[in-house]
Amino acid sequence: MEPLSRFLSPKAVVVIGGGTWCEAVVRQCRATGFDGPIWPVHPKKPEIGGLLAYPDLASLPGIPDAAFIGVNRELTVDVVAQLSAMGCGGAVCFAAGFSEAASELSDGEALQAKLVEAAGDMRVLGPNCYGMVNGLDKVALWPDRHGITPVDKGVAVIGQSSNVLINLTMQRRGLPLAMVVAAGNQAQTDMADLGIALLEDPRITALGLHIEGISSIPAFERLAARAAELDKPIVALRVGTSVQAQAAAISHTASLTGSNAGAQALLKRLGIAQVYSATELIETLKILHVTGGLASSRIASASCSGGEASLMADMGEVSGVTFPELTVPQAEKLRQALGPKVALANPLDYNTYIWGNEEALTKTFTALCQADLGLACIVVDYPRDDRFQAPDYDQVLRAAAQARVETGTPVALVSLMSEGLPERVASEAMSLGVVPLCGMGDALRAIAASVRAPLGDRNASCAPVLAPIQLPNGARILSEAEAKALLSATGIRVPASVRAASAGAAGTSAENIGFPVVLKGEGIAHKTEAGAVVLNLTTAAQVITAASQMPADSFLIEEMITGTIAELIVGVTNDPAHGYVLTMGLGGILTELIRDTASVLIPATRTEVQDAVLSLRTASLLTGYRGRPAAKIEAIVDSVMALQGFVQANAGTLHEVEINPLICRANDAVAADALIRMEDRI
Repeated sequence: MEPLSRFLSPKAVVVIGGGTWCEAVVRQCRATGFDGPIWPVHPKKPEIGGLLAYPDLASLPGIPDAAFIGVNRELTVDVVAQLSAMGCGGAVCFAAGFSEAASELSDGEALQAKLVEAAGDMRVLGPNCYGMVNGLDKVALWPDRHGITPVDKGVAVIGQSSNVLINLTMQRRGLPLAMVVAAGNQAQTDMADLGIALLEDPRITALGLHIEGISSIPAFERLAARAAELDKPIVALRVGTSVQAQAAAISHTASLTGSNAGAQALLKRLGIAQVYSATELIETLKILHVTGGLASSRIASASCSGGEASLMADMGEVSGVTFPELTVPQAEKLRQALGPKVALANPLDYNTYIWGNEEALTKTFTALCQADLGLACIVVDYPRDDRFQAPDYDQVLRAAAQARVETGTPVALVSLMSEGLPERVASEAMSLGVVPLCGMGDALRAIAASVRAPLGDRNASCAPVLAPIQLPNGARILSEAEAKALLSATGIRVPASVRAASAGAAGTSAENIGFPVVLKGEGIAHKTEAGAVVLNLTTAAQVITAASQMPADSFLIEEMITGTIAELIVGVTNDPAHGYVLTMGLGGILTELIRDTASVLIPATRTEVQDAVLSLRTASLLTGYRGRPAAKIEAIVDSVMALQGFVQANAGTLHEVEINPLICRANDAVAADALIRMEDRI
């Protein structure tokens, strides 16, 4: 394939078509500052966008590096073939009506396939996309307004919504946005291809993604691996959920996870930060642009207001950052700078005693930075510049910049309100190496998202995700006895059990197992809700009575597991978008009410599994809550790893599997209930 660098940084461009959109492309390209040749092409119009038009591609004075094709979808295919034959580097296919419209247009998929075939080795962006704006090389193959201005270096953003990208270019928060690219249908060149090409440009510092769906996990794995090699960070704003991921799901796990858990697990696995709003994306990219990523979420904060200090503390707690106590050297230097009247703490209210004294502000911020911190935050909101002049506020910015220089600690200005850092201030802060973070809530969430693992961890080899499999809908739910027999064969501890075809046989079987026992009705997915499970039966008569009242024709009698410390749910669902999602969480009858879960993708390492279990809000129940005995974590991890092995061995037929509850005890873990839905083995 043609290198994307030629298409993304063209020396000569061609615009094919005569409509309003093509007129706009010509004018936008010139307005952006492109000084290379722009060749409009139209068989009838003498000029397009104020430039002389050529009647056809054969009449061009040279070979274009990039093209914008603004004709109808059928003609687009023909134009792509001509451009490829003449050696063009790549083309933006603006037309819609391809695979995205397959439900309305029966030939949409076929026409997109013809487009890809016609392109050959030439790069194709789209179809159904606006194109790209490059502020580094001052080129815009873009049929609408945009807010990008020329920069020497900055961040790039790839998106699947052209309008979202337009809005991002209009930000006034000081983000040096170097390039935006609309991926469209990704018929040939996908988001991962584009991401790798952008990150390989030394002028691009970080990459933002607006993702509506991940079409290829291996492609994203390649993108993440290349980003790690280049030591450049990626942050994603993902939207949308996969209905397919929950279709025909039986288990609790499926209702708990859906596709979102798979997406979160995939991004985390790949080292791609995830944010949840466009403003968080912008603020995170600013941090990544200036710092390359934070070493930790340990931060310090200084403001001249106790109210702001309290808001930082409260909002920081829910955002996932921590405020470590001041060290002795910090406290000593702060006391020297602030005097005896200021209470020292982190977050710090340095009061107004030093306001207007740039030297004292510098000493204060420098003292605060002298600790093991991921970031030091200086809270300040500038007054309205249309009503006030505020030279004393600029002292805060200069003092923050000097503290960064003297200590090497990354420093940010954080405004309470998003408008508290005007674009002039934000841009000046960037030029001084200080991150301008607009809006305290977005800022704190962005800080948490910007923490990166050590480079060695990011370069560590990671097994490919077990690819999602599109399975037919002919699966059956195995009986609990069948399910437990399969799990027992993998090494998972299950209770001793006997099946019975009648209430009387159930009573006899219970005597053979030994009391107390548990009675379960077979063929029912959620037994507790259906009244198909009775615990702690101590006589055969109790078993017979309970069986007679159950909505079941056959029964499972099991030993009663005692000594429970906690109950977990451990389940796996086949997410068509992201692979097999392994979920662990608080189990039992309160699973969906509490919704305390953590998910990873298969295959996961023992360390990942243990970290996921211990990350649960209720993990203290496992480790010994308020003096209670602790569960054997090693046994829990053994059970989860054995379940993962079962999934890997049956990936071609398995839809979902769940253990709920996994009874966690001091010496072992027991699968008290199990559900498996899978195709019959051949």
